[in-house]
Amino acid sequence: MTEAIWIFLALVAGLLALDLGVFHRKAHAVGMLEALGWTVFWIVCALLFNVAVWAAYEHRWFGLAPAPEVLHHPKDALDAALLFLTGYGFEKALSLDNIFVIAVLLRWFRIPSQHQHRLLFWGIIGAIILRGAFIYAGTALVERFAWTFIVMGALLVISGVRLWFDGDDEKDPEQSFVYKRILRRLPVAEGDHGPRFLVRINGKLMATRMLLALLMIETSDVIFAVDSIPVIFGITMDPFIILTSNIFAILGLRSLFFVLEQALVKFTYLKKAVTLILVFIGLKMVLHDWIKIDTAVSLTVLGLAVAGGVVVSLMKRPATPQG
Repeated sequence: MTEAIWIFLALVAGLLALDLGVFHRKAHAVGMLEALGWTVFWIVCALLFNVAVWAAYEHRWFGLAPAPEVLHHPKDALDAALLFLTGYGFEKALSLDNIFVIAVLLRWFRIPSQHQHRLLFWGIIGAIILRGAFIYAGTALVERFAWTFIVMGALLVISGVRLWFDGDDEKDPEQSFVYKRILRRLPVAEGDHGPRFLVRINGKLMATRMLLALLMIETSDVIFAVDSIPVIFGITMDPFIILTSNIFAILGLRSLFFVLEQALVKFTYLKKAVTLILVFIGLKMVLHDWIKIDTAVSLTVLGLAVAGGVVVSLMKRPATPQG
């Protein structure tokens, strides 16, 4: 399995190098058509990889194989593919709230549209590294202490309920504890310094708004990972499927942001859908010894939650006043 993970990481590195080094070498504002094209590209890549997951588990490539005797592991190749698709779908849905926070941070730090792609690219790199560390630690923890699986589930339920009753008002980044700590540790240069993260002024190395925004985005991803990583554990405990489905969901986050930045303001009830997803997976983890929920059922619940959030948002949208 280790060989398969290294091959996957090499594939991801190649795709990211192609993205930044070839297609986005020059800074420019990402338009809707370009964002839609890249969103479709990353989704197609994930679906093609899903077929590769089936083939790898079917033919036992790179040490990957079904483990029907192990709890929360794929029973066969088809189940492995379905688990990947389910994990990818859940992580994609949970990223909607993350997109909203990123939009707030980019507006607050006044990041020019032509530099947003570069900023989010490095944000994705950081997110991949952080998620990988979270997944490694979480897998080791659950394998060593089985009761932590139930604790994670309970935390998801609590988090979902808390988010349900939280207001939808935007939080002021300036009031956050993390932002205040960053300002104490880093000297910050005033004004706009383009795409640079660090500048030297009067011989002193200083942070720019770009670096502050990047640090805040990475911090928000850590917070969201506390919710999203246990969700994938509630779907499967196969390390390869956990890692690959999570990273593929992150890879498409940047282009999805440019597509949904404005739409999420209108579809306000998608946040409620995310909370329902957290509660569902949390209960599934807590009750796994007594109630077995099929992967197809989880995928159906995901689809219904997201579709319900969209429909209710459209129904509750205020009528446009007519002149």
